[in-house]
Amino acid sequence: MTTRFAPSVPEDARFSLVDRLIPGNAVPMRQMKRLIEMLAPSDAPVLVTGPSGAGKELVAQALHRLSGRKGQFVAINCAALPAELLEGELFGTERGAYTGADRARAGLIEQAEGGTLFLDEIGDMPLPLQAKLLRVLETRTLRRLGGAAPVSLDFRVVAATHRDLSALAAQGAFREDLMFRLAVFPLALPSLAERLSDLPLILSRLLDDCAVALPSLAMPQFDETALRALAGHDWPGNVRELRSIVQRACLMFAGQRITAREVRENLLRFAPPLPAGAPAAAATQTLPAGAALPRPEALRAALAETPADLDLRIYLRDIEVTLIEAALERCKGCVAQAAEALRLRRTTLIEKMRKYGIERPA
Repeated sequence: MTTRFAPSVPEDARFSLVDRLIPGNAVPMRQMKRLIEMLAPSDAPVLVTGPSGAGKELVAQALHRLSGRKGQFVAINCAALPAELLEGELFGTERGAYTGADRARAGLIEQAEGGTLFLDEIGDMPLPLQAKLLRVLETRTLRRLGGAAPVSLDFRVVAATHRDLSALAAQGAFREDLMFRLAVFPLALPSLAERLSDLPLILSRLLDDCAVALPSLAMPQFDETALRALAGHDWPGNVRELRSIVQRACLMFAGQRITAREVRENLLRFAPPLPAGAPAAAATQTLPAGAALPRPEALRAALAETPADLDLRIYLRDIEVTLIEAALERCKGCVAQAAEALRLRRTTLIEKMRKYGIERPA
């Protein structure tokens, strides 16, 4: 098997790239970055473990970017698609493989030819697919659904999970041979709570991202008391939770100074009240009997007095993400029940979860 690599990246540039992708200088993160530097040029499988929201996909992207591979970085969340869709997404289909298959279609594994295939939440992959994936990894060939001819492949696989694969294997819920095949090099990503010294650096990076996404807004400034309040939080959602808080801060406190009070009362709460001085119409609007959310008309007065322009797409996206996450929490991670609660088709909810990178609660 021939692996195609681009010209090597200079060492100082490689470290700069890792730092741009994964901000953090805490001891466990420095160790993680050294391992990424060491493993990137190899085509050996890597298994990234760590809690949800800690940034496992960023590690996979860093491995790909530093590998020099010319192909794509192809990511798929194994928990976001039902088994009947996941197989076709991974392996592709031939024309006539099933009703409605009017043309051949390459799967995600084929699309990663010459690049990196990132299998997020590999612990949720159904057992029958685990056996097929193991064969692909061993033989570097696959057969599309409905196909007979094998397709030769050259790709690097990086898998990630927040679950204990050893425990799953002991329970018979995960193939032990696949676990060993994926974990040639295991990387354990620490939680945000384990590297709180990195919080100011990550916060600054997230504010920079918001400045790019929301160029019409002046960025808020977190003072020392705000940083201490953030450091006192336990961060169950890790960096993903911090990103949501920063986005909330940019919308609620554009161009303002944020103190510990705003952090505690407006940013760390799941359903924050309006900040002091904001129009109260949206918060005090009387709701219809039995309603749990404000009516759309309740926003009119607040928006009329909003000093900065509003990016409607980002605002609606944040509302949609919040409602989906809330429905999944209420339904204890059951996608079908959450879809029913939101009056969506199950496949529609799955696609939205995939689009926004939303994971089911553990």
